[in-house]
Amino acid sequence: MSQDTPLRRLGCGKTSIRELMMNIALWITASLLAAVCLAGSAKMFVPQEKMAAMGGTATQWVQDFSPSAVKAIGAIEFLAAAGLILPAVLDIAPVLVPLAATGLVLLFLSAVTMRLRRGERTTITGDLIYLCLAAFVVWGRFGPESFTG
Repeated sequence: MSQDTPLRRLGCGKTSIRELMMNIALWITASLLAAVCLAGSAKMFVPQEKMAAMGGTATQWVQDFSPSAVKAIGAIEFLAAAGLILPAVLDIAPVLVPLAATGLVLLFLSAVTMRLRRGERTTITGDLIYLCLAAFVVWGRFGPESFTG
């Protein structure tokens, strides 16, 4: 028997303000990550030389990868963007949201490793921030605010 609270009567399914705020924070974080990944998925269409020239030192890494590897990274980012939002919005296999975030954690760990190997310590900040945001979504959606619990 579920507890009748003002939040449940509003139809949000959360029993406390704390749960509601955590859910909102996770949605905002997932949406921000999805937007970043969607923008990053342009790697699939922008020629490698043009990409290396347009971002200064932050995009010089593309020269270390083959064009097909850069396109694959762009495709992974596109799939991550879709996986962070669509399963939960459509209520079709919402467990894919924390799995997509887990994939992003691995992607950003790889990006941090690559930047450290290249000696790009000044451009690593963004990757570290995105890594932490993705880890927050993993923790929140597998833990206290899972879609199944």
